[in-house]
Amino acid sequence: MKLLTALTWLSGLSFIYFGIGCFISEFIISEFNRYGLAKFRTLTGLLQLLGAVGLLIGVYFNPKILLFASLGLGVLMICGFMVRIKISDSFIKCLPSVSFAVLNLFIALKTYLIYFKN
Repeated sequence: MKLLTALTWLSGLSFIYFGIGCFISEFIISEFNRYGLAKFRTLTGLLQLLGAVGLLIGVYFNPKILLFASLGLGVLMICGFMVRIKISDSFIKCLPSVSFAVLNLFIALKTYLIYFKN
């Protein structure tokens, strides 16, 4: 399995889990309340699910979708990291958002270099 495919599956499956969690996980619901962003929980969950589906479809059928989905998830996770910094969360609590931002931006870069750089 190629590195790009493996990383895309890792991110895609993770965001399916996180996206569903935004709707059903009491912990995630309470976290959005703690952030003061309860009204954005549903939107965040939808964006995570759309991004995950975009990754998994894009990796096999359309590199433009893969590029767009990975960039979108990367930006979403940068925003999540900024929220964590703003509310003074610890480094450990910030680590997942930073890690997934880097992962998805790496997927976007790799996709660009493989499919779009001439």
